[in-house]
Amino acid sequence: MSRMGAFLNGFGEAFASLASPLWNHPERMQKLSRFLMRCFAAMVCVGILVWLSQRPVFALRQVVIEPVAGQTLKHINKPVVKQQVLETVQGNFFSVRLEDVKRGFESMPWVRHANVRRVWPNGLIVSIEEQKPFGTWGGADSHTLMNTHGELFSGRVSEVGDGIQLIDFSGPEDASKEVMRLYEKANAWFKPWSAEVKSLTLSERYAWHVKLSNGMKVEFGRDEENSDKTLTEDRVARLFKYWPQVQEKWANRVDAIDLRYANGFAVHLASASLKKNEADGKKSEQKQ
Repeated sequence: MSRMGAFLNGFGEAFASLASPLWNHPERMQKLSRFLMRCFAAMVCVGILVWLSQRPVFALRQVVIEPVAGQTLKHINKPVVKQQVLETVQGNFFSVRLEDVKRGFESMPWVRHANVRRVWPNGLIVSIEEQKPFGTWGGADSHTLMNTHGELFSGRVSEVGDGIQLIDFSGPEDASKEVMRLYEKANAWFKPWSAEVKSLTLSERYAWHVKLSNGMKVEFGRDEENSDKTLTEDRVARLFKYWPQVQEKWANRVDAIDLRYANGFAVHLASASLKKNEADGKKSEQKQ
C-alpha cells in the first residue's frame, strides 16, 4: 500500500500544479509573456510589410525591353509591347508572377525566348531572343515560318527582311526538326556540285525530295525503312561516281534524279522533245 500511496500523492501534486492558476507560477508567466510579445511583434511586422507592398510606388510602371547579347530587335514593336504588358500584367513589384509574364512574351509572334527580372522599385526588364527566320513552312503564302533551330513559329514572308533568302520547307507538323536534319545532310552531300538546297519536302510516309540551286531535283526514300543508316549516303556516293557517265551521255539535259533504287538511280530528261525520249528519260537507270 505504501507504493500505491506514493503514486497517488505524486499524481495529486501534478494535478494540483496543472490546475492551479498560472499567476501562481512566475516563471511560466514570464515565458508566456515573452512568447505572446514575439507573436505580436511578428504580426505587426507582417502587417507593415503588406501595407507597404500595396503602396502606389510599387505599382509596375516601367517595362524595359532589350535584346539578348548579340541580337537586335527587328520585329518587336517596343512601345506596343510595353503597353500590352502594363495593361495585362497582374500584381505589383512584389506580387507579379515572373513566369506568367515570361509565358505572355513567348506567346507573341517573333519571340523565341524571354527572360524577365524585377527592377526596384516598380519596373521589369525583359530580355528577348527574337526568332531568326530560316525558311517557309507549307508554302510562301503560309503564315508559318521555320527558325534556324528547326522550330516553327507564326510569321509571314512579308515580315522578313529583303536580304534574307528563305528555304521552302514542308512536311508533317511534328517533323520540323527532322526536316532541318535532312536539310543539313543534303546540303553537305551536294557541296561537290557547288549546289545548295533551295527546297525540301517530307511526305507523310517520310519519303523526301529536294530541289537544288542548280535546278536539279533529287528524290530520296524513307530513311526509317533502312536498317543501315549509311544506305542513303552510299546511294549519293554512287551518284557522284557515275555522274560523269550520265553527263557524257545526256550532257545538261538531266533535271531530276531518283535515288530510291537499291542498285542504281534513275534520271529524268528535261529537254527531251520526243515522247520516246521523254519516256526514256523518266525511267532510264544507271545500274552498275
